[in-house]
Formats: sequence, structure tokens, C-alpha cells
Amino acid sequence: MERDSVDECFVRELVGDRYPDLAGLEIRRVPSGWDNQLWRLGDELVVRLPMTERAPSLLRKEFRWLPGLAGRLPLPVPTPRFLNEPDARFPRPWTLANWVPGEPADGVEVTDAARSVANLAGFLRALHRPAPADAPTDEGRGGPIATATGDFEGLLAGVTEAVDVPRVRRVWDEAVAAPRWTGPPVWLHADLHPANVVVADGAVCGIVDFGDLCAGDPAVDLAAAWKLLPQGSDAGFFDAYGGADEATVCRARGRAVLKALVLVSVGQAWDRGLPGGQPTWGRAGHRILERVFASAA
Repeated sequence: MERDSVDECFVRELVGDRYPDLAGLEIRRVPSGWDNQLWRLGDELVVRLPMTERAPSLLRKEFRWLPGLAGRLPLPVPTPRFLNEPDARFPRPWTLANWVPGEPADGVEVTDAARSVANLAGFLRALHRPAPADAPTDEGRGGPIATATGDFEGLLAGVTEAVDVPRVRRVWDEAVAAPRWTGPPVWLHADLHPANVVVADGAVCGIVDFGDLCAGDPAVDLAAAWKLLPQGSDAGFFDAYGGADEATVCRARGRAVLKALVLVSVGQAWDRGLPGGQPTWGRAGHRILERVFASAA
């Protein structure tokens, strides 16, 4: 089913078929990411409709693991309440999840640095527990940073005119050369960037989109020190998080640079009218690079 064929009437009928008691709630479209179209249902729920081939497996993964993790996390997350199997009306599984209030951080400023540092560090400290043996894995996201070298080179080649290539490469090379993570694989959100974090009153107040949840190196998530927080907040963040050694911080910088290149590339696609572009992502990517360069100076 195409995105353009889904409207308020369709979503109301879809929900009403399965949950007649919810059919009278207000339904409205809200900003969505790559894989799922989101419709807010009343004040407390969100309908997540997968729109890509990979999206159903991500929804099923969230439904399998996130409810068990959510209870120990100190920030609100979109815990799925119901998983609905495909039928004649909608050909993919879809979920009803808790709505996480706030505005996506790619569109608003994080201005309350102290509260955001405390909230984000506390969230990641709670999340980063050793994962069970059957936890999902993703070598590119949670494995050694060197496994992403091909992605880094491809992204950098596409944005060479927009970024400081020598400084980007220096941060990346240092991260790749840093000692690997030798601790147990820990639970990771694995996709912390401004569009997956919500803000209220200037502070990080919720984390969304756990589709890439996996086990691996905590440096993947700790890159949020530069991806999400105001410049100069990284030292306080790592103090609040506790236990991150120099090698982990170095790998985290490299992960931040890698995500920045993704965001700059997506922003360029928007500027050029190409598919897959997002209007706010380019600026977010450049701000990440500024923070990383300031930290690594």
C-alpha cells in the first residue's frame, strides 16, 4: 500500500475494525520517519503503519523486546500495546503504541543543557545493561566501528563540498584505531539522532523509534553527546553517564561523525529535490560536526 493512499478515513476504519471502543477518538497525521507512517489516536496512542519492506520486521522486534525494557527506562518511550496482523484492509502488521509527547529535536532547539544531560545520561545508563544471548544484533550498528568504513567512505564522497573533509577523516581514523569494546554486548537504541528524540521546554524528554534496537558497543549510543546536546555539554554528559573510558569516547565521536554525514546527505537530497530528502536534517548534521570538532580540538 502506498503512503498517499492512507488518509484519516482509512485509519479510522482500520482502527474501528479491530478496536471499536477507540473508533471515536481524534485521529491526526503526525511527522513520520523513513519506515512508518504515524497517526496520533486520541491523547495517549499512536498508530504505526509500516510503509517499507523492512518496516514490519522492525515493528515485530519492538513488540518483542521494548515492553520488557520500557519499565526500567526513566524517559517515556513508544511502548507498543497491540500488534495487529495483516488482513485484506492493510497488508502489513501494524501497532498501537504509547504516544510520547514533545517535539522532534530536528525541528526545535535543545536549550536546557543541564536537564538534557541528566535525562539523556540517565536514560542510556539504564538502557545499557548486558543483553541476553538471543537479543537482536546488527554488525553495522552495534559491532566494531571499522565495519562501517565502507559506509563512511561512500557518504564522505557524496558530501565533500559541504564538510571539512580532513577534520572529518581525522576523527574517523582515530575512532577506528581506538581499542574495541571488550565488554558484554549491551542493549542499544542504535539510532539516536535528532528526529528520534523529543523535546519539551528546551530539554530532552523522550526517546522514540526503537526499530534498530540491538546489542553491541555502547559507543554507538554515546555519540548522542554530540548528536543531541548543545555544544560543550559532552564532558558533563560523560561524567553523568559514568564508566566510559577514553577509547569509548573516541569511538563515540566517530559514530557521531558518521551519522552527521548521513544527515548532511539527506539534507542535500532535500535541497536538490531528490527522493528521500528531509528539510531539517542537513542543518542538524552540520551542527553535529561543529560540536565534534570543538570537542576534539
